[in-house]
Amino acid sequence: MTSGLTIGQAAAYAGVTVKTVRHYHRLGLVEEPLRDSLGYRRYGSADMLRLVQVRILAEAGVPLAEIDAMLGADSQQFAAHVAGVKQRLADRIQELVARHDMVDRLAAGNRLLLPDRACALLDRAADLGFPPDYLAQSRESLVLAKALVPWDFDDFLTQIEHSLDDAQYVTLLKRTWEASGWEPDDPRVAELATAIADHLLANPELLAIPSSLQGKTDSAARFGLIDDYQAQIAPAWSRLMALVEARLRSADINVRGTQP
Repeated sequence: MTSGLTIGQAAAYAGVTVKTVRHYHRLGLVEEPLRDSLGYRRYGSADMLRLVQVRILAEAGVPLAEIDAMLGADSQQFAAHVAGVKQRLADRIQELVARHDMVDRLAAGNRLLLPDRACALLDRAADLGFPPDYLAQSRESLVLAKALVPWDFDDFLTQIEHSLDDAQYVTLLKRTWEASGWEPDDPRVAELATAIADHLLANPELLAIPSSLQGKTDSAARFGLIDDYQAQIAPAWSRLMALVEARLRSADINVRGTQP
C-alpha cells in the first residue's frame, strides 16, 4: 500500500488549497516531497507539520518572506520576530481605524476634505442665508486653498470668521454671488467693486494676509490658481477682483490674493 498523502489530501488536511501548497513550494517554504513509483508526490508527517506551521504563521500575519527565518530561529529570535509582527499589525490596525474615520467623514459630506473648523464655517454661512450653490462653490474653494496654502489655512479661516461677523460684508458677499450671473462689463460690477473696496479699507482686519505667505516667491502662482478656478465659474468675478485690487492699490495697500 502506498504511504503518504497526495497533494490534494495534504492541502485539505492542512486547510489550504492545492494552489497554495504549490505556491509554498515555489517560495521554498515547504520542500516538495519525492515522487512515488507512480510519479505522485507523497506528503508524510514532517511535510504536513511544516505545511501546517507555514499556514498558521501566514494566517497570523507573518509575511511569507519571513516565515522560513522564523521557523529556523531559536526561541529568542522567534520572540523578536513575533514582536515585529505584532507591531506591524498594530500599525495596520491604526491605519484601518483612520480609514474607517475617513469613511465616516465621507458620509458626512464636507468632513472628509475639510477640517471641522472649515465645515463649521460653511454651516454658519448656510444659517446666514447663503444659497446652496454659493456654499458648494465655497467648499471647493476651501479645498483648493487648503491644498495650495496648507501652512496658513487656519489664518484664512480666521479671515472668513471676520467676514461672517460683519453683517454689512455678508450682504456684499451675497451680492458678489449674484454677480456670478452678470456679464463682465455690466456696470453693476464696478459699483459692487467700489462698495467692497471701500468696506475693506474701512475694516482692515478683513485684509489680513498671513505673514509667512508674504515672503514666498510662489505666492502669486498659488493665488493665481484659486483666482483661475473662480474665473472659470463666473467671468464677472475676474473683473470684480481686478477692480477691487486696483482700488486697494491706489490706497497703497498691496493685498494680492484678497478675494471678495
